Amino acid sequence: MENVNKKQLFVAACIALVVTAMTFAIRAGILADLGIQFNLNDTQLGWVNSMAFWGFPLATIFGGLLYNKLGARKLMILAFVSHLVGLVMTIFAGGFVTLLVSSFLIGFANGSVEAACNPLIADMYTKNRTTMLNKFHVWFPGGIVIGALISEFMTDFGLGWQLQIAIMLIPTLIYGYLFFKQEFPESQHIETDTSVNIKSLINPLFIFIALCMTLSATSELGVQQWVEKILGGSGVQPMLILAMVTGIMALGRYFAGPLVHKLNPIGVLFMSSIVTTIAIYSLSVMDGPMIYVSAVLFALGVCYFWPTTIGFVSEYLPKTGALGMSLVGGAGMFATGIWQPVIGSWLDKGREAAIASGASADVAEIVAGKTTLSYMVFFPLTLVVLYGILFFMRKKLEERRVPQTHGSDS
Repeated sequence: MENVNKKQLFVAACIALVVTAMTFAIRAGILADLGIQFNLNDTQLGWVNSMAFWGFPLATIFGGLLYNKLGARKLMILAFVSHLVGLVMTIFAGGFVTLLVSSFLIGFANGSVEAACNPLIADMYTKNRTTMLNKFHVWFPGGIVIGALISEFMTDFGLGWQLQIAIMLIPTLIYGYLFFKQEFPESQHIETDTSVNIKSLINPLFIFIALCMTLSATSELGVQQWVEKILGGSGVQPMLILAMVTGIMALGRYFAGPLVHKLNPIGVLFMSSIVTTIAIYSLSVMDGPMIYVSAVLFALGVCYFWPTTIGFVSEYLPKTGALGMSLVGGAGMFATGIWQPVIGSWLDKGREAAIASGASADVAEIVAGKTTLSYMVFFPLTLVVLYGILFFMRKKLEERRVPQTHGSDS
């Protein structure tokens, strides 16, 4: 790695993740506008959302299987092209079908970023994997803050959803330029034999953690993607809630190192599941300013889920290599995609039931949001049980962990 500038590669990876996050935030901010312009109900909007979440796992499966052959550079070229095409198609969308295709391409680009960058970072910072993966994933909530604030600002000034999509072309071009001028390292510290990677997936622990990822990703992204619809009638500013939540998440991930070293990844995941359960339940029953308090708790709960799960795979299941990291992330997004139309239908049915019982339109929106959240609390509640089992087995699991240090490994 003598000619490789690890810091610049890390910065480029972070900017690519910002684009990924902005697609989530801005899509969340413009869902209502898309529904009005194209006459779509919440179930149909759920299908639009789901295509982004399904494009992601397809890319991680593809990227995970071919990472050893193609390497991070070619996967990032694929991500760059898919982002450009998907964003431009969304800007010029003519209806429901075009939105489905463009959302799928953006999701595919997002998954390609994860498939390339997670193993790249694990390889470059092998002695401090979970900490550095948390620092990388700072920029998912960080990018959501940026996207949410941009969406709120542009909406307040009457700038349409097409311009909000177009703004994402700027960081896309920046990360493309930064990546393609860098020299990439050869893989040295991760298992690069694809046959070994595949065999190592047939492992009860991998299946278990992938199942947990489906629940933790839906707990986090299911609420965030529908924040405008779920909280829009509750007397709060949903996009400001999203910005606040993800800002706290970014800070938490940046300073994750001491917590990860103190509790180890298993302890962090168990703690996160407990806090998230309390937070989503609280969001389902609170009103007015107390929603902000519940949102802070939610941020602290979901903060470490995604990067710590990826780090868990790289440290406790190292022979799965890039494929293992990619597939566990893909499992999370695939499950979230499956639940998008369901969440949309919960909102539709909750609203219809409230109106049928005599509620006004505004009250019906609040009831629908709270009812949906009351269903979603079962995702993290299940994780409390599953991660509790893992927590009580943690001493035995430490025997298989890749040795970690407290340094930056830079």
